[in-house]
Amino acid sequence: MPHIMFRGITTQQLKNISRPLVEELAAICECGTDNFTLELQHSTFVFDEKEIEAFPLIEVKWFERGQEIRDQFAQAITTYIMSFELPEVEVVFTVFSESSYYINGKHCGS
Repeated sequence: MPHIMFRGITTQQLKNISRPLVEELAAICECGTDNFTLELQHSTFVFDEKEIEAFPLIEVKWFERGQEIRDQFAQAITTYIMSFELPEVEVVFTVFSESSYYINGKHCGS
């Protein structure tokens, strides 16, 4: 945790940024790099009866860490994705509560 889901970039692009991105995000969150999962979702986007290129949309699923950390996290992701010379990137956060997140049948809440 965090689980980061990418759309609108290629597998090779994600591979190229995966190590430095995770290292930076781990430093922001003050946790180990092994806490992160990166997933690339392959989707087909359609508009006006035609397939169109996807825009980068990155969804971060995590336990809330506060506005300052969220801002730094989103900026780091944005910087790496914008390095591909894309016109726009969107980052969205989905927050899990510890009492609703289970690992091996036990929730993470205190």
